[in-house]
Amino acid sequence: MAGVGTTQSPIVTQPSNTAPAQTGTGQSLGATAFLSLLTTELQNQDPLNPMDSTQSVTQLAQFQALQSQVTMADSFQSFQGQFAISQAASLIGLTVAVNTTDGAGNTSTQTGVVSGIQIVNGKPEFALTGSNGQVITGSDGSVQLFQPSQITAIVPSGSSSSSSGG
Repeated sequence: MAGVGTTQSPIVTQPSNTAPAQTGTGQSLGATAFLSLLTTELQNQDPLNPMDSTQSVTQLAQFQALQSQVTMADSFQSFQGQFAISQAASLIGLTVAVNTTDGAGNTSTQTGVVSGIQIVNGKPEFALTGSNGQVITGSDGSVQLFQPSQITAIVPSGSSSSSSGG
């Protein structure tokens, strides 16, 4: 009988390393893709030559590690957002200098007292009150919001709040 005693090679081969699989864009496979790959591998394994149980345990351990990394990354991202908001809130009432760029690409420095914080797309932005006591507005008349990365100086209390222009 032809075929008796012959072994078939497995349809899906095991990776030789334990590093996460990479996509064409250099990003790691996510949990869904990993589970899909594992399910496909189990469905297509040779019943006469099943996957080694140590390989299954290794893959499950890799999945658990991946899941833990995703959870930790999400938690850290949430922490970063909350920390940025806390830092921005601590600026309320302080006089700061910020760099601004107009539509023509000209850079100038504005100085004012941080009068409020808004969260825009999960990131803090703040409004300034100018030396005239009015909130600084943009060319369209709406309140101009600044990002913490635009701060060039925090002016100590009792110092002049006038802009030096650079």
